[in-house]
Amino acid sequence: MRFLLPLAVTAGLLAAGCTPLRSHQGYIVDADLVNSVQPGVDNRQSVLATLGHPTFASQFNQGDWYYVARDSRNLAYNPPKAIDQLTMRISFDAAGNVTAIRKSGVDQVASISPSKKVTPTLGRSRSFFSELFGNIGAVGAPGAGGGSGGGRPGGRDQP
Repeated sequence: MRFLLPLAVTAGLLAAGCTPLRSHQGYIVDADLVNSVQPGVDNRQSVLATLGHPTFASQFNQGDWYYVARDSRNLAYNPPKAIDQLTMRISFDAAGNVTAIRKSGVDQVASISPSKKVTPTLGRSRSFFSELFGNIGAVGAPGAGGGSGGGRPGGRDQP
């Protein structure tokens, strides 16, 4: 009977450790405000007044604005996994009027898998010792760029 309370507390702590953690990053989406922005009606000032500052702005085109919101969860020590994402791109013309609104979701998120923390490159793979001792004996070899050219410029000796 005396051991039931510590056992119950331990079981409760272990169960709490397996609870997924949920997090939100980026823009807080209000569906009514997002749907109120219309192409051909709004301009930069009205979008700024309605939605606030963008998450980031493009440096190219006419300076498109991006609003990004992501909901994710992770379980124990696993990396976070995106559950839901909204990426909204608002395009403007030269006068600052809204020309297009494009929305995408979590289906457009690219999943990459780095390999061995090393960037693969073209060419041959050389070991440490091959790099260290690879040039021994190459000095003065044909095509090495020096050594057998003679004493005069141009590499020719006069008889």
